Amino acid sequence: MSRIGKLPIHIPQGVTVTVSPDNTVTVKGPKGQLSQKVSSDLTVTVENDVMHVQRHTEDKNHKAQHGLYRALLHNMVVGVSEGYVVKQELVGVGFRANAEGQVLELGLGYSHSIFFQLPAEVKVSAVTEKRSNPVITLECCDKQLIGQVAAKIRSFRKPEPYKGKGIRFVGEVVRRKAGKSAKV
Repeated sequence: MSRIGKLPIHIPQGVTVTVSPDNTVTVKGPKGQLSQKVSSDLTVTVENDVMHVQRHTEDKNHKAQHGLYRALLHNMVVGVSEGYVVKQELVGVGFRANAEGQVLELGLGYSHSIFFQLPAEVKVSAVTEKRSNPVITLECCDKQLIGQVAAKIRSFRKPEPYKGKGIRFVGEVVRRKAGKSAKV
């Protein structure tokens, strides 16, 4: 039995889960609605605010899917009830961020500003306080989508190892390298 797959998924108050005959699971909650098509090799059951994912055989592929789909469904339940938040900071002199609706404007030391159009499901805010780095905050109920958007924003200027400049997640530690050593 998969250690992850056999764990039950507890459904909090205010969240409804429906399983359609074609094995599509829909989760509705205060933060939004998500749906996921589950492999036909697995069975999803909902009883007394607890969701279970079961597999029928011990096939290697079924074992892999068992843990995967349980994790995806758990992320959906957490997303629609609590939501996910990702914070990124811009480290560098003159780096700036400005959010106007669903467009994020970034000044990252290039000759031009970068305008990034965010999906409608993601809420963004950019805060710049004196004597601190600008912080971009992303909020969404879909863990996969918010992770993909955060990775795309980070790809505009990854943290470099010599001065540590770039876009990093809040709390991330960037391994620094020593520069050229002086000749003695």
